[in-house]
Amino acid sequence: MRSNLSYPVLIILLALYSTACGPDSQNQAVTPTEEVSEISPEQIDHLGITNPDKLSAASKRALKWPDVGNEWFGEFRVFDLKGDLAYEEGVVRRDPSAMIYEEGKYFVWYSKSTGPSQGFGGNVEVDKVFPWDRCDIWYATSEDGWTWKEEGPAVKRGAKGAYDDRSVFTVEIMAHEGKYYLCYQTVKSPYNVRVKNQVGLAWADSPHGPWTKSEKPILSPADNGVWKGEEQNRFNVVRKGDFDSHKVHDPCILHYKGKFYLYYKGEQMGEEITFGGRQIRHGVAIADDPLGPYVKSPYNPISNSGHEICVWPFQGGIGSLITTDGPEKNTIQWSPDGINFEIQSVIKGAPHAIGLNRALADTDTEPFKIFEWGLTHQYKNSDYQYIRRFSGKRRVNHVAKGASAKTNQ
Repeated sequence: MRSNLSYPVLIILLALYSTACGPDSQNQAVTPTEEVSEISPEQIDHLGITNPDKLSAASKRALKWPDVGNEWFGEFRVFDLKGDLAYEEGVVRRDPSAMIYEEGKYFVWYSKSTGPSQGFGGNVEVDKVFPWDRCDIWYATSEDGWTWKEEGPAVKRGAKGAYDDRSVFTVEIMAHEGKYYLCYQTVKSPYNVRVKNQVGLAWADSPHGPWTKSEKPILSPADNGVWKGEEQNRFNVVRKGDFDSHKVHDPCILHYKGKFYLYYKGEQMGEEITFGGRQIRHGVAIADDPLGPYVKSPYNPISNSGHEICVWPFQGGIGSLITTDGPEKNTIQWSPDGINFEIQSVIKGAPHAIGLNRALADTDTEPFKIFEWGLTHQYKNSDYQYIRRFSGKRRVNHVAKGASAKTNQ
């Protein structure tokens, strides 16, 4: 017998019938009984779950969150510096390294250039395309961390034709067994949008130098991506390749478990914008000697997100501040082995390009102690940046204005 109902109407009625006769006409996301039985009364109370037999996707995710407390959570403030690192019109000072304390002073290294940047619209052979273009690495010292004296250049660009002839920038310091090591980004001219950044290394017997530079890069991008066409367009690719097929950035070397772990940011050819923003991830390369050779970990990438590298030893593992880009941005993560990282807290407003204070003590008992104070950079505008000081403080509660609270802050 043929129905008089049209096909679309029949489909709608069947859908309504299945909804009304389903297990729950108000909520289709019914959790099986075996999942509910694993939820404790304490979890239900802590997460404010109304009905443990009816869990939304959000509640299911919340039940999987690690019970790490708020030991890793805190907030930041930023302040101007005095002396030579105060803002100077026409001068770029950015990307401060970590600080070390030697000879009764704090030492910091940073990228320095002068003049505005013109971008890629003109003649890239003579123009300055970014604030970090045409940089040398300088250093400064301070007795109190507030007033700084600029001591001069530490590592300069290489001779024409060298792998570092265009710019050396975004530097980090490692002190190890009486020697000092600077790792940094390098660019070879011409600086176009498809140029492949690399990592260089310099070493010295004193934080004042003189510095000996590596003749070749110690780290280079993966070589398995393929550009599409000849046009200078970084987003046109035949194959994207590894997460670091375009650039290796923001290097930082840590002595860890008897080896040297070189953490770095990778940028991929054909980089995309995803639901987390730019497609940026971190990797690590490991060596037996601080001079290398550095071999990339087969477990790379070791993060789903991030920008500038900010890593430090903590309780036998490695802590990492992940900022700016990707679905896990603005988090602090920790790894028991330097490779496998898990989120410990979500951080709002972390300063840019943090230079940690490696002289801080007691960081193995208080996770947020490493952020007590350090250095950062701030954009005055798109052409000029300057170095500032930050302070960080663990936050354990929140109260209304005028209310009192007993706290161990």
